[in-house]
Amino acid sequence: MGADFTADAKEKDKEILNVAHRGASGHAPEHTITSYKMGEKMHGDYIEIDLQMTKDGELIAMHDETLDRTTNGTGEVKDYTLKEIKELDAGSWFNEKYPDRAKGEYEGLQVPTLEEVFQTFGKNANYYIETKSPEVYPGMEQKLVEMVDKYSINKDKLLVQSFSSESLLKMNQIDPSIQLVQLMWYTSPATLTDAEVQSIKQYAMGIGPNSNMIDREYVQQAVQNGLEIHPYTVNEKEEMQKLIDWGVTGLFTNFPDLLHEVKKGK
Repeated sequence: MGADFTADAKEKDKEILNVAHRGASGHAPEHTITSYKMGEKMHGDYIEIDLQMTKDGELIAMHDETLDRTTNGTGEVKDYTLKEIKELDAGSWFNEKYPDRAKGEYEGLQVPTLEEVFQTFGKNANYYIETKSPEVYPGMEQKLVEMVDKYSINKDKLLVQSFSSESLLKMNQIDPSIQLVQLMWYTSPATLTDAEVQSIKQYAMGIGPNSNMIDREYVQQAVQNGLEIHPYTVNEKEEMQKLIDWGVTGLFTNFPDLLHEVKKGK
């Protein structure tokens, strides 16, 4: 671990993926076109989109299965049509929650469909898309692949992630050329066994663990076995630096501007 190692680490810094979590969601209302555009401006490498499905089978960008937290609506996404969801205000909550970052233009922002995101950013943008709960939304994977094909999205720049291995395996069956990432959620200090690594590698090229439960050994176990590792969600510069030093290949952050500074050595 002498001088050479440091040089390698420096080289690696350049390749760390800066994933703008729900867009630049520390600065603007999450999962709105405004937030995604801001993520791009702040040097985010990927537009990260959580998918839910409306009553009439449309894929929309929203983190929760319910409307309550990020709109002025209430109840479950699956019980509302796209038309009804389009009438909601998906921005004002942010101004109320973060008065120091509030902007008038955030009022009345709409919930975007996946289609609108693809139309806005085009086929060569980097998309990091999460399928939520396949048990709640049967057919979601098929619809996602159809939309990706409809807009000729560049599959080399597309990552699909899920906590559900079932959902990822389904994606893999529908279109084996799409790169997949297995999300992990740990409630106690995380370990990664060889058997788990081998099992994940059957269908995924990477893993996404919650950053607060992993250590250097965990990161190295993934990387040395050829898995990408993109922990979430890292919003403090010190922690970004620590994880980069441990060898992660990407990070999810609500503040892509901060991660950009850390990568630049500021």
